[in-house]
Amino acid sequence: MELNIALLAGDGIGPEVIDQAVKVCDAVAKKYDHKINWTSALTGAAAIDAVGEPYPNETHEICTNADAVLFGAIGHPRFDNDPSAKVRPEQGLLKMRQKLGLFANVRPTFTFPSLIDKSPLKQERIEGTDLVFLRELTSGIYFGKRGREDNGETAYDTCTYTREEVKRLAKKGFEMAMARNKKLCCVDKANVLESSRLWRETVQAMEKDYPEVEVSYEFVDAVAMRLVQWPNSYDVLITENLFGDILTDEASVISGSMGLMPSASLGEKTSLFEPIHGSYPQAAGKDIANPLATVLSAAMMFETAFGLQEEAQAIKNVVDKSLEEGIVTEDLAGDAKAYKTSEVGDWLVKHI
Repeated sequence: MELNIALLAGDGIGPEVIDQAVKVCDAVAKKYDHKINWTSALTGAAAIDAVGEPYPNETHEICTNADAVLFGAIGHPRFDNDPSAKVRPEQGLLKMRQKLGLFANVRPTFTFPSLIDKSPLKQERIEGTDLVFLRELTSGIYFGKRGREDNGETAYDTCTYTREEVKRLAKKGFEMAMARNKKLCCVDKANVLESSRLWRETVQAMEKDYPEVEVSYEFVDAVAMRLVQWPNSYDVLITENLFGDILTDEASVISGSMGLMPSASLGEKTSLFEPIHGSYPQAAGKDIANPLATVLSAAMMFETAFGLQEEAQAIKNVVDKSLEEGIVTEDLAGDAKAYKTSEVGDWLVKHI
């Protein structure tokens, strides 16, 4: 198979972890007789520095013409520390999601037996955890009307959803639940927010189309609590943009490191795959960042975008092996030897 993949390294540690994922993908392609055509493009702070725009039209064209997008990370402290900045890297991420129609963010959380002691939670709390969040990605408060009033003394952000936006995400949630353990949790704040009441009534109306799925409805604050008490009680969770942003970051540390969890953003035409960690600028250029989340994102890409299950499993297996044998970066090494980012990538390639 010939695979056309857009490569957006982004900022901070993005280029370093993307390099390792590319090496692994090329090794898998060689082993299974595929051809990958990589096309690199700028985004984030790197794009602002080059052309003054965090998601240039050229980058959008490259992504549109690709079968899938492999993405690193965006963000830079000089923008984070400047509230008056008119152009920000994160604007490029929101623009990319909107223009590519990436409405469903898929964020799994699972544990690795060899790393169970790295989790901040007790072993008995997290054993067997295997859940997935579907976060709505192109609407809600991040895309609603916002502004300032009263000479800048009052600020507002508006959370707006349409029934169709809720239905298309919920449909994916029901379908994913059917393929897993047939449990779906709709996360909202329907006791307070009108937008949440729309979410709840829309999902309730869809239940009849999926009679085998056990559906529950929980307030976002209760889910935040239960994620640290009984995360293994969940299967598939669906929620709006802001709630999903917060809860998925909370869930990501259950495994023991944010450097381990992959994600996918699904659209109607193309899909994007990325690690859930940020740009981690403090580690940029030091060859110390954990590349495994990006490598596992590549595995999701093989599986989800191309239907190549065996190739995806080969990546997952070699990642498991690297963790079992302690071929890890400093965030997981503890008192043992810490390997460089590039060394981990080379080890994975060798064992593929």
